[in-house]
Amino acid sequence: MTAKLDSARGLYLEGILAGNIQEALDAYVGDRYTQHSTGVADGKEGFRAFFEPFLARNPQREIEVVRAIEDGSYVFLHVAQKLGGSAQWVTADLFDTDENDRIVEHWDTIAPGGRTTPSGHTQTDGPTQVTDHERTAENKDRVADFIAVVLQGGESELLREYVSAAQYVQHNPDIADGIEGFEDFAARLAEEGKAMTYVKVHRLVGQGNFVVALSEVDSGGTSLAVFDIFRLENGLIVEHWDNAEPVPTPAVANSSGKF
Repeated sequence: MTAKLDSARGLYLEGILAGNIQEALDAYVGDRYTQHSTGVADGKEGFRAFFEPFLARNPQREIEVVRAIEDGSYVFLHVAQKLGGSAQWVTADLFDTDENDRIVEHWDTIAPGGRTTPSGHTQTDGPTQVTDHERTAENKDRVADFIAVVLQGGESELLREYVSAAQYVQHNPDIADGIEGFEDFAARLAEEGKAMTYVKVHRLVGQGNFVVALSEVDSGGTSLAVFDIFRLENGLIVEHWDNAEPVPTPAVANSSGKF
């Protein structure tokens, strides 16, 4: 485990799971902490002000870091949480770190967990091992092109140039496996007036076979912050997880904005 990954995991597992907030902040956060999490203010003070009452409200906590990738100064974590023994949440967290590998900025989306897809997958199961390290740049380029051409450009006829027709495992609870599942979902959204348009990709990071994008998405007039996690094999997307949260108004955000 590298020092920057240790910082991201430590803030979660020592600060939130174990409840040692000040110790975790002292160990893992740098001189600044710019915060993009809804309802959490900037700085160590903002973190404490949010999580001290959170810990008091939720004395029973389970947290599992399911996936972790690194890209330069960035660390991404895919996390499953259970509070009070029943309430389940999925969190996608992106951290930036300083020259000392301490956290200086954080983006996230938080969504209800405990759901399964029409094909029987959960929101977080599936492969976790980072492989194909030599293909990191190539895979990042492929995902960037896929988003630009298909999700932003609307050229759905080119979907099969980026997504495997032989294997496409889907972890979005509303979408079945396979390209057909993706196409059916897109058609349903269009019929309901909720077609998703990718307005802007704010961050794109990757390591080996995993690529993660944080995007601003319009869904029928509702602005969403969406983390898409892609797994690739031989230049094609073969698996997808996502996590979405409505973009809050500035007054509700109480932070440096969602992006």
